[in-house]
Amino acid sequence: MILSTLTTLEAWLARLEQLHPSAIDLGLERVRHVKDALGLSPSFPVITVGGTNGKGSTCAYLEAILTAAGYRTGLYTSPHLLRYNERVRVAGAEASDGELVASFEKVEAARGEVSLTYFEFGTLGAMLQFIAAEVDVAILEVGLGGRLDAVNVFEPDAAIVTGVDLDHMDYLGDSREQIGFEKAGIYRADRPAICADPQPPASLLEHAGRIGANLYRIDEAFHASWKNGSWGYRGQRWNFADLPLPAMPGTYQLRNAAAALAALEALQDRLPVSEAAIRQGLLAARVPGRFQRIGADPQTLLDVAHNPQAARALAAALKENPVAGRTLAVVGMLADKDAQGVVDALAASIDAWWVCSPDSPRALAADELADTVRRHAHDAPVMVRPGPLEAYRAAQSEARDGDRILVFGSFYTVASVLAVCNA
Repeated sequence: MILSTLTTLEAWLARLEQLHPSAIDLGLERVRHVKDALGLSPSFPVITVGGTNGKGSTCAYLEAILTAAGYRTGLYTSPHLLRYNERVRVAGAEASDGELVASFEKVEAARGEVSLTYFEFGTLGAMLQFIAAEVDVAILEVGLGGRLDAVNVFEPDAAIVTGVDLDHMDYLGDSREQIGFEKAGIYRADRPAICADPQPPASLLEHAGRIGANLYRIDEAFHASWKNGSWGYRGQRWNFADLPLPAMPGTYQLRNAAAALAALEALQDRLPVSEAAIRQGLLAARVPGRFQRIGADPQTLLDVAHNPQAARALAAALKENPVAGRTLAVVGMLADKDAQGVVDALAASIDAWWVCSPDSPRALAADELADTVRRHAHDAPVMVRPGPLEAYRAAQSEARDGDRILVFGSFYTVASVLAVCNA
């Protein structure tokens, strides 16, 4: 392909998908080589956020609080739901097509014969934009794992692991101990290392101790407590009572918010924030596809939960937010996910299921997922449709006043329905 013909973001993304022989190729040598060729050495603080679930929400709290405090933020997240532009934000605004293309051109010029994955290319491009935009702070969400993820070529001033559970086991290992070691790879010696998992694997704790990270554990170094429609945070220096509950519902969000506060507390000398900014940020933070409510009677709930830990959190949020009628599920999952674990976590919360295959080459066949649901869904009716939109329309046709439709199981499933709801 002649690079001069790559004038649109769509063309560039299509090329990036073909540039490397595999979509995921964990390791830092290639991406570090291109980083050095580009001279990417950020002078602003970097906060790296990893973990099995909760990364996106934690990043959103950091961005919203720091923005409320007057800082110019850079935020890099993945995956996106509707547009690649969602992955790169400067001062709260998505990068434009032109800005993304310009950064991709620079990475392409610098990489020479080095082959980069789609994610690696995008990570370097995001940091190029943050440096060019002269941000005050960058927030980087880990794509997969941590130790060998592309964002780990940038030295974090503070690193957060939101939690550790079983996911991406083909790449990270099949136990919490193995996965915990990979997640802990974003920690650094003598730097704040935040852990919001109330029962962290020994491997994470041992790695943090071995490298001399300044470990801050939830329920030890910092605490979150819920009380009568508000919550409190207590850390090493801060003690806030009656904070507003985060705008994103679910008591599990308090751990994510507390993790963000613990990192900001540790960085207070470099990035001072006020209690007023914290309160404002908690109410402003939003992430599409995280218990996102659309419409009413019937209400549609969108949640990208796709592993057992996220499904358990989703079940708890459904219980905390009851409806008068039924909960009708639209679910489509990828083949490498623990479908049985997800169904088991949510079976008691769902009255009827519409099962589909998301639009991905990695999709789990709808018939296979339906078999799993039938075996574990407590005799709830199970209907099969080819894709998320067909499943969603079928659920809508059966919904009555007081019911809600829950769409979950994959970013691809949620994105298909969100695109229609936003149209």
